[in-house]
Amino acid sequence: MGPNRHSQPIDRRSEANRRLDSWKEIAAFLDCGERTVKRWETERGLPVHRMPGSGRGRVSAYTAELSRWLEASRLDPAADEEVSHPPDLPAPVSPEPAPSPPRHVMPRHSSWWLAAPAMFLILAAVVLLIGIRHEPVPSTRSANIGAEDLYLQGRFYWNKRTPESLRTAVDYFAQAIVRDPNYARPYVGLADCYNLLREFSAMPASDAYPKALDAARKAVQLDDTSAEAHNSLAFVSFYWNWDAAQADREFLRAIKLNPNYVLAHHWRGSFLMAIDRLPEALAEIETARKLDPTSSAILADKGLLLFHMGRTGEAVTLLKQIAAQEPKFASSYSYLALIHLDIKDYPAYLADAREAATLTQDSPGLAIVDAGDEGFAAGGGRAMLDSILGVERRLYANGQLPAYALAQTCCSLGRKAEALVYLRTSLERMEPAMVALRVDSAINCVRGDPAYKDIVRRFDQGAHR
Repeated sequence: MGPNRHSQPIDRRSEANRRLDSWKEIAAFLDCGERTVKRWETERGLPVHRMPGSGRGRVSAYTAELSRWLEASRLDPAADEEVSHPPDLPAPVSPEPAPSPPRHVMPRHSSWWLAAPAMFLILAAVVLLIGIRHEPVPSTRSANIGAEDLYLQGRFYWNKRTPESLRTAVDYFAQAIVRDPNYARPYVGLADCYNLLREFSAMPASDAYPKALDAARKAVQLDDTSAEAHNSLAFVSFYWNWDAAQADREFLRAIKLNPNYVLAHHWRGSFLMAIDRLPEALAEIETARKLDPTSSAILADKGLLLFHMGRTGEAVTLLKQIAAQEPKFASSYSYLALIHLDIKDYPAYLADAREAATLTQDSPGLAIVDAGDEGFAAGGGRAMLDSILGVERRLYANGQLPAYALAQTCCSLGRKAEALVYLRTSLERMEPAMVALRVDSAINCVRGDPAYKDIVRRFDQGAHR
């Protein structure tokens, strides 16, 4: 439908700058028809942007640019609109081809991508990542000023590590790519967003990691001298492809390119922790902490590492300090929940798990905590775990929970045979949670079993998607 002619006039100057993702939205903003804005683009230079690699069907525009253009042109949108068909009949269908259906698979348990304002720009960025090849660009190349500014704004929001801030960061990085498709750093930013969205939001790993891998590979292709690009590729190579050898090569390449790159030391430390090289992991985390003493993410991962090293008291103290200082940072609660479950402090576990699920907008996680609360109130710790397992089975059957989570709960209940069944399923499905296999205390009940050792052997071989 076209714009409502009886609506109140739009005060465009008072509206914050927004991105509009279709002819329909552009026409609605200018209070005229789609045919008119298309004509204005051709005849009057209306500032419309086409996504590289997406053909002529997909466009975007920014409200601030449209407002400036409108003021400069001194047009009355309603008066200038061209009517080439009887006003009481529908306009003919535009011959312009419709965009191809997106390849994006919506998560079953979360609908935020349906409403996210960055949807079309994200999809356009994916088209760029997959479909366009560029010659490598040296790291000394100057970026388009607008693209660099958008990239820096994206990094600002990325550092906040909340579901909302990460989605905002995705939008800024994608805008930067549209402004300058040869600029490697926004691709790194996109990769880093998707690397974290599966942890700090309800976005499934199967959705996030392939996007991260595409973006990281594009960044390396554009600038092989970028420490940031190699670091992002290292992260997703391990957590998605289970390729520890490539991951360590890429991490070390990033550190060689920039020995003071904080994120490379931080993420390599987390990687080394996952593969049970704990003293080396602590050395990397300490290097990262010295380079950036204010980072809550580095301190939280240090807390988790201390727990895996058997220094549980220190870990709890550190993580509680982080939670008190930065109450909206989800990782501290996630790690505390893991520790409190391990030491059987069930009330603390339930409180921390609820906080983590709330902050990450994880509806399955909240359902699990609700069941745990009811079970614990009815019969203590054992009843809590039984109640949790019942809900987890339902979520697992609906594709909303990995098999690995059920293996953990079965182990806590002493159901060793069931835990091994779920671990084998997790291995076959290449669930990202499997990377914690070597250090996860929640599956201690199976460690001495030959079947567990076979699972570890097969994991180490990797499938390298």
